[in-house]
Amino acid sequence: MARLTCIGKSDVGLKRSNNEDTFLVDPDLNFCLVADGIGGAAAGEFASRIFAETAAEVLAAARPSSETSTLAAVQTAFSTANDRLRLHIQQNPSHQGMGCTAELLACHPEGFVLGHLGDSRTYRLRNHQLKQLTEDHTLVQAQVTQGLLSPQEAMTHPMRNVILRAVDGQSELELDLLRGKLQAGDLFLLCSDGLTDMVDDGLILELAGGADPLARKVDRLIAAALAAGGKDNITVVLCEY
Repeated sequence: MARLTCIGKSDVGLKRSNNEDTFLVDPDLNFCLVADGIGGAAAGEFASRIFAETAAEVLAAARPSSETSTLAAVQTAFSTANDRLRLHIQQNPSHQGMGCTAELLACHPEGFVLGHLGDSRTYRLRNHQLKQLTEDHTLVQAQVTQGLLSPQEAMTHPMRNVILRAVDGQSELELDLLRGKLQAGDLFLLCSDGLTDMVDDGLILELAGGADPLARKVDRLIAAALAAGGKDNITVVLCEY
């Protein structure tokens, strides 16, 4: 069975009064996740927590052991969380507009399955190369994909944080599901945009690479985001296979 060593940490940042991010790591069940709440009025905090609790419940019940069963469990985690958010909004109308971005990485003997919605990200560090596995579900990224904006223009665009897809209880999810093989030494980084808006990929590679303990790498990444301004909640999870 694939085995993960996982470390996570979240920081409120320097500009926010509350932390709407949630993370969860479970090496025994070989999964980890990051969720970033949206919606304000404390509703984002509820949304990210609902997603994390639902994913943990689904994966603990399913205990997937193959690519097929892991894929099904990840899909179920997202759809069930979306249904629960819909019910929560019906029961709490003041939370209309709540939701969360979400990264859910689950490993199995044949490799990994990654579920992704929103502008939180998952990277893989392999053989000293950092690769972003996910594509942001934002208005600006869609314009980059269409050739309407350059990546450089996107970095400073005033609408770069307008999210097109999320776990929001509003509609059927358009979930990105990625699958891949694992290699010994693979290091996965799951993070909220509080990291990637402050720290570029080159510095992420520098801080996450090397042989230091995962906890030290996590601390360095969060410290870098704080040093750059800490404008949002910052959540970092590192998982090594």
